[in-house]
Amino acid sequence: MFKRIVLLGLALAIILAACKAPAGVTPTSKKGRVPLAPEGTLLRKIQDRGKLICGTKYDIPTFGYLNPKTNQVEGFDVEICRAVAEYIFGDPNAVEIKEAISKNRIPFLKEGVVDIVASTMTINEERLKEIDFSIVYYVAGQSLLVPKNSPISGVDDLKGKRVGTVKGSTSEKNIRAISEKKGLNIEVVLFDTYSEAVAAMDAGRVDAVTTDDIILYGFVRQEPDKWKVVGGRFTVEPYGVGVKKGEKELLEVVNTVIKELKTSGRWKEIYKKWIPSDVVPEPPPDDWREAK
Repeated sequence: MFKRIVLLGLALAIILAACKAPAGVTPTSKKGRVPLAPEGTLLRKIQDRGKLICGTKYDIPTFGYLNPKTNQVEGFDVEICRAVAEYIFGDPNAVEIKEAISKNRIPFLKEGVVDIVASTMTINEERLKEIDFSIVYYVAGQSLLVPKNSPISGVDDLKGKRVGTVKGSTSEKNIRAISEKKGLNIEVVLFDTYSEAVAAMDAGRVDAVTTDDIILYGFVRQEPDKWKVVGGRFTVEPYGVGVKKGEKELLEVVNTVIKELKTSGRWKEIYKKWIPSDVVPEPPPDDWREAK
């Protein structure tokens, strides 16, 4: 009897040893492709929580839009959020989408309200002092949205006009700089969201709205008989996913996801799904300084 117990114990030990992960290999999180991160990191906190919290906008029809028909947030940025969740957990639905507008995107990251931000956010030197950014996942350019019957056709027609944009955006800084450089004396009117700015233009309180062209095209898609985009692109806006500074494990995951989207063909599929264009371009370069 004693021998049988010893033999059973030895057999159990052999089975457990065979099942044990090799040295240096950490078990993955659920069905995802990411090993459990070290304790104390943001990635480990996300894994232990069981979901990713991603900040995006709710009023940009092409990138982040709360669809009133489905009550679901959808768009290019949301696809990025879901792709990161899928990589971590094996489930694209293991994500909570939280509204993050221009003025609170960076505070949300720094305060831990969200884990990442995919919210039409341009990478630049100033922001890189406060947060980290992923590689580039989209390149936009600033332009103008005006009423269909407006005589405004470009920046030079904005002299003495009222132009709406969003607080804390690169668009605000750019239009002020252009106004000063060209002596246009533009009155910049600030709003919390672009939908508020467009509503103000609809009410006649501003003459134009300026931000990235792809955001403006979303409003045209919603009401093509009311608005038009004019002026072409007068800036280059490389978008990146924002991550709290120093969270290298999470940043590496996000970068891996974006690289795979670009190389696998999924990036082009997402583009076709959300961008109103007859031509699908090649994915943008990884380095924001090389964006054109």
